[in-house]
Amino acid sequence: MPLTPEERKELAHDLAEAMKEVGSAQPLSDEEVQWVRLAIQKQIESAAFRKAIITKSLGGVAWLLLAGLGYIILDWAEAHGFRFRQ
Repeated sequence: MPLTPEERKELAHDLAEAMKEVGSAQPLSDEEVQWVRLAIQKQIESAAFRKAIITKSLGGVAWLLLAGLGYIILDWAEAHGFRFRQ
């Protein structure tokens, strides 16, 4: 349902008042700004750490699969008459 011209004016007035209240809010102190920057930096480092753990874990799983596949091939070859160990 579209707004009437009077409702639009009232909405615009309310939005302007809300913007004034937000704009007049007290800015952060230097300590608060430093804390926010440190919190952001911590989040960035945490994300990088999680990414590194995931990458290393997937790499480990890939190597484990390759080693397992190699063992299965070696076992199959020995079962079919090939001799690798004496």
